[in-house]
Formats: sequence, structure tokens, C-alpha cells
Amino acid sequence: MRVSIALPTGALLPGALKLLSRAGVMRLSAAELGRRLLVERSGVRVILVRPADVPAYVDYGAADLGIGGKDVLWESNGAHYELVDLHFGPCRLVLAVPEESEIGGPETWPPLLRVATKLPRTTASWFEARGQAVEVVLLHGSVELAPQVGLVDGIVDLTATGRTLRENKLRVAATLGSSTARLIGNQASLKTRTDAVQALVGRLRDGANDAG
Repeated sequence: MRVSIALPTGALLPGALKLLSRAGVMRLSAAELGRRLLVERSGVRVILVRPADVPAYVDYGAADLGIGGKDVLWESNGAHYELVDLHFGPCRLVLAVPEESEIGGPETWPPLLRVATKLPRTTASWFEARGQAVEVVLLHGSVELAPQVGLVDGIVDLTATGRTLRENKLRVAATLGSSTARLIGNQASLKTRTDAVQALVGRLRDGANDAG
């Protein structure tokens, strides 16, 4: 019985391919993939999709399993199950402000804080849970420019090393959360195709643990 898994293109793809290899599922390099979006071997189909699309492919049953960053799952309201923390692709979601800004801890936040982000749902819910009024400006390009030109007070963005923030003269004022790659599963697949899907979940879980 074939089992399909959606992998994200971009930053998490190398780690996902290493995991598949380490788990003995499939040895596949980015170079071998080229522009191919579908690869099938030994009963496992790999589907390459944009990171933000992984939950949709799993939720609607086009893929039994998927690998996506926790940050993507924060923004998704789908019906998938989150199964395993895969422990790669670590980063933090932070509030960053200009180096000269007076904004620091919550006691320094203005009555209405305006922030730019690519993660509007996560950002709004985090500030609202702390009783802070926030105006969220959704941007699709590089958000680091927004505070420099006076569009916003700060940004909410992912950072792994902080290098991009420093290069744009921004500093971290608060950490909203931490993200790593996660394995998610389609609810129906886990119930109706239990043996095949759970077998692959177990191999990927073992592969993730072996990396540690």
C-alpha cells in the first residue's frame, strides 16, 4: 500500500531529505530532484510543495503525512494531527525593533503596537493573550525594511542566528515562540490505513531520534 508524504521546498528540504535517508525510507538528494515535484519509490510517494501548503495537502488527503515547520502549523487551522517533533530547522519567532527604539519589555509597549509580519494569525493571538492592542500589517516580502521607513514599530519574524536582524539594525525585544520541523498526519489516513501509515511514522520517529 502506497503512503504519500509532503515535503516542504526551501530551508527545511535538506533536513527532510536527510531524515528520509536516515530512516531508511528513501535516499534522495536535492540534485536528483531537480524540478521534479513527485517521486515514488518502494511504496512511498514524495510530494514537494511550498512550505505554507504542506498542511493543506495533508488536511485534504492528498498526502498521508507531511513535514512542516511549527511556524507554518501555527498559522494553519487545519484538522491534521501533529505527530512528532523532528528536531531540525530550529528557529525563534521574535518581536524585533530598531536598535534605537525605546520598546523593550511589555511595560514599554505603546497603547497600540503596530507590527509587520508574515504570520498575522500567530502574532495577533500572542499579543491579544497578553492584553496588548496590536495592529498587524501583513507583508509578503522582507519585513526588516518596514520599521526603518516608519511603517511599523517593529516586526514579528523568524530568526535562526539573528544575523539578518543585526544587519538591518534591529534587536530582539521579545520571543513569541520556538519552531522546529514537525511530522503531521491526515486524520483519516491514520484511522483507515493504520498499519502502513503508522509504520512510516515509526521509521521517521526513529530517524529523528537517531539524529539526536
